[in-house]
Amino acid sequence: MPFLIPKRRSEPTSLFGEILDWMLAPLLLLWPLTLFFTYQIAAEIAHRPYDQALAERVRWLQRLVTVDASGQKLTFALDSPITKGNPEESSRSSFSWLLPIPGSTLLYEIRTPNERLAGNAHFPPPLWTAQIDVYFQEIDYRGEAMRLATLVERRRVATEQMLVAIQVAESVKPRQALVTEVITGVMMPQFLVVPIAVVLVWFGLTQGLAPLRRLQAHLARRRPTDLSPIAPERVPEEIRPLIEAFNRLMERLEENLTAQRRFIADAAHQMRTPITGLKIQAELARDATTPEELRHDLEGIVASAERAARLINQLLTLARTESSSERVHRFEPTDLVTVLREAVATCYPKAQQKAIGLALEAGETPVIIEANALMLGELFKNLIDNAITYTPTGGEVTVQLQIASEGVAVHVDDTGPGILPADRERVFAPFVRLERTAPATEGSGLGLAIVREIAEQHRAQVVITTPPSGKGTRVTVSFAPSSAFALLS
Repeated sequence: MPFLIPKRRSEPTSLFGEILDWMLAPLLLLWPLTLFFTYQIAAEIAHRPYDQALAERVRWLQRLVTVDASGQKLTFALDSPITKGNPEESSRSSFSWLLPIPGSTLLYEIRTPNERLAGNAHFPPPLWTAQIDVYFQEIDYRGEAMRLATLVERRRVATEQMLVAIQVAESVKPRQALVTEVITGVMMPQFLVVPIAVVLVWFGLTQGLAPLRRLQAHLARRRPTDLSPIAPERVPEEIRPLIEAFNRLMERLEENLTAQRRFIADAAHQMRTPITGLKIQAELARDATTPEELRHDLEGIVASAERAARLINQLLTLARTESSSERVHRFEPTDLVTVLREAVATCYPKAQQKAIGLALEAGETPVIIEANALMLGELFKNLIDNAITYTPTGGEVTVQLQIASEGVAVHVDDTGPGILPADRERVFAPFVRLERTAPATEGSGLGLAIVREIAEQHRAQVVITTPPSGKGTRVTVSFAPSSAFALLS
């Protein structure tokens, strides 16, 4: 059963552009990812020495927090007893040591849960849990992003354990400047590398696709009638399957052209017979001397003209059925019973002239299948006409519609001479006529060829057997269940 192919998206028009896109797209996607991860790594590397220096300041301030002489409270002083007498500590015991980077902002605060001991800033209260080491966090202090280092420890004051927090914060601007410097140093070369990589990829693809261009030039130089195969050994391995498929296509095309030339030669030969008959009958009519002779010759001219017209119609029908455009259009739900009735009605006058009984056994129930009504009518008209042609006067032709679980079948039985099993496949070829029946009939040998072609379009099978009576010929056209559209009761 024919089906409609859904519309597909536009196919790529350039293999070069398609490969280039697939190679450059990952590169252009990975570049921003590289920038992002490089920034993250550079920021982590920049944080490490700055955090270490910030932790050292916290430790240094920690040593300046002491218990006063009375032992009742904590005090903080830059000039504490810890630094006195210690030249190294004394040299660092000034607030200027807390500003190691020119232009940066460094703030500190020492406090307990209940009071603020010292500092030049007011930070958010820390987590009042004793910490083994310094912990860090990002804060926004009066509109400026800062890095805050905090250490919470326990101090014994009198008979109690007291928590004290030492916090030091500095601006993140120096860190950001270092990260920017690292990113600039790392990524600037990439702005040169990426364009160079694009150029190299373009050049590499150009060279890699050179065999395709040579193959294209080779095909362009071939003559239009040259259908010889291309040697697969002379093409790259990647396109060898394509060339092998192309060679198979050329073989089928050569076979089709050969069959077409043979068909045209046979058609010309078949047309010569009725035309010659017309010419002879016309010459006899010209030389006729009595009205009876003239009438007889004119009847011969009419008969020859009818045979020529029938042959031409069959040739046109066969050409139309073989046309690819007829294979994909105008298939729709069709009542098989109606088609059979019209075919029988068309062939009835010929059967009446030969005194042949023509019967249709199809019932009144419509049988709907997906089909081309015009072509399906041609199929059954040719089958019935063929059966009438080869059935002797006084015989019978029966058309029977049978519905079963395996599909729908139409049987056309006649009481003619029959077809030997050895010839039952050969008679479907164009212009083939059996010697045992051909002399007595005026057929052209195209009827069963048309039947086979139309049946293949409808995914139906045509089989020649012997009727149950054991005499004559039975031609069965079977439609698969997938071809059935519906069975209406």
